[in-house]
Amino acid sequence: MPRDESAPSADNGTPTTKQARAAQRAEKVAAFKKKEAARKRNRRLAIGGGITVAVAAIVAVTLAIVLPLSGSGSGAASGPVKLNTVQTWEGLSSQHTAKKVDYRMSPPAGGPHNATWLNCGIYDQPVPNENAVHDLEHGALWFTYDPDRISGAKLEALKKIVPDVYATLSPYPGLDAPMAVSAWGAQIKFSNPENAKVQKFITDYYRSPNAPEPGAPCTGGLDAPGKVS
Repeated sequence: MPRDESAPSADNGTPTTKQARAAQRAEKVAAFKKKEAARKRNRRLAIGGGITVAVAAIVAVTLAIVLPLSGSGSGAASGPVKLNTVQTWEGLSSQHTAKKVDYRMSPPAGGPHNATWLNCGIYDQPVPNENAVHDLEHGALWFTYDPDRISGAKLEALKKIVPDVYATLSPYPGLDAPMAVSAWGAQIKFSNPENAKVQKFITDYYRSPNAPEPGAPCTGGLDAPGKVS
């Protein structure tokens, strides 16, 4: 008669085959649960660490945007904006792109831009950065102002220094200075349009031969919304 392996041994207390297999399975289940618990714990720690890193990155990006850029060619922020100080940047890409560009200066003063240039002129609404930067590539100037601080007589005073051609004027909400004028790779922020340093900037950079494509058109491109003249 065959031996029943499912029954416990009656003579020496040795576990049956079924009992041994059950014990092995229990050990494997326990090991699996332990492994899963460790995995979930590590995942929580990783998520927590990722959130910390993400928050730190957001803070860093915010500071880079909020703090004004100063110095020549570095693009680094170093305290409050300095009015009437020319900032310059070198090695700016002139590549065309159909995408939105995260410029390293505000307002932009060069870098990748849309293939269609903005028609130069006076605008009473913000214009697309990527199209306006294309104007700078052609040697034009881009005058901008904070609409919360500049209006009425102050705006009229700014308009008086804007050249009739190869120049654009538009509001720039969030500007960290009352006014600014940008050329390719250069920019000055100011509060008084009649300041001698502003006038010198215009003389130095207007239709500058140092622009990537000096003399290229500033008309026949895009009329953005809000074009006045």
